[in-house]
Amino acid sequence: MIKNDLFLKALNGETVERPPVWMMRQAGRYLPEFMEIRKKYDFFTRCRTPELASEITVQPIRRFGMDAAILFSDILVIPQAMNIEVQMKPDFGPYLPNPVRDQQGVDNTVIPDVHHELGYVMEAIKATKEKLNDEVPLIGFAGSPWTILCYVVQGQGSKNFDKAKAFCFMQPKAAHELLQKITDTTIAYLKAKVAAGCNAVQIFDSWGGMLSPTDYQEFSWQYINQIIEALKDDAPVIAFGKGCWFALNEMSKSNASALGVDWTCSARNARYLSGGQVTLQGNFDPSRLLSPPEVIKEMVHQMIDEFGKDRYIVNLGHGILPDIPVENAKAFIDAVKEYKG
Repeated sequence: MIKNDLFLKALNGETVERPPVWMMRQAGRYLPEFMEIRKKYDFFTRCRTPELASEITVQPIRRFGMDAAILFSDILVIPQAMNIEVQMKPDFGPYLPNPVRDQQGVDNTVIPDVHHELGYVMEAIKATKEKLNDEVPLIGFAGSPWTILCYVVQGQGSKNFDKAKAFCFMQPKAAHELLQKITDTTIAYLKAKVAAGCNAVQIFDSWGGMLSPTDYQEFSWQYINQIIEALKDDAPVIAFGKGCWFALNEMSKSNASALGVDWTCSARNARYLSGGQVTLQGNFDPSRLLSPPEVIKEMVHQMIDEFGKDRYIVNLGHGILPDIPVENAKAFIDAVKEYKG
């Protein structure tokens, strides 16, 4: 039994004394202890070495005592497993030397045996569960198929993912085939993660907001929903679409246990658009963690008041930034723990 099950209760829609709190990208660059590991090992070595991934995962829990841990990994381990080369270049980000731009490229991708190709992730989960010792739940995650396609076709990060969109609009048959392959791989991957010990999973649709509402349904949401349907009986699923407030109503009709909200959508709008019955997660502006700690605490309490303490998980509206002072991250977590509704 998980000793602190606040997070799981909130996902289940149960009444809680206070909302649970965790932060996207909490295992990472703003922590001095993480930076020590980073000096010694490159990015994918950290992802592929269970001892390192598990240590990085539990670092923020030791320091701040969040109500959930999220496994240290990366969304781009999926294309790597699908026979697509992915490099992580310092001060540049992801780089894919052979982007998929045509039917031939799609044909060259494979739906892998996730236990074989991504077995190191399952080992990291087992090692993490041992370290967590049932103190808090563990979240596993994957990128949405659309977000993965963005990188696979563009070949790197982008402000507008023009090449990815061009591929979808000019070669829709090939695009849908690629999206389905990514979806099938992601379902198998998340199911394996749950079997290895993850208590919940989150789908990150980081680039969903690049699409119009109509294109979002066609190229992103239908595939996310396939994943939710496949996982719903295995573990709670959180769907987070950055910039996707326009889809909250449609998302709320799914079997997702919670919907993530970014900082551009107010609590009131998020509750209204999602119908008020689904658990919401978010939506503190990550840059606001640069405010003084006392301001952060005040803003967090106001945010909880606006969302309401039930059916709500306190989080940022996107990942924590690398230059956030440790004491400011602490103020964010402490504010939630001190909340009296």
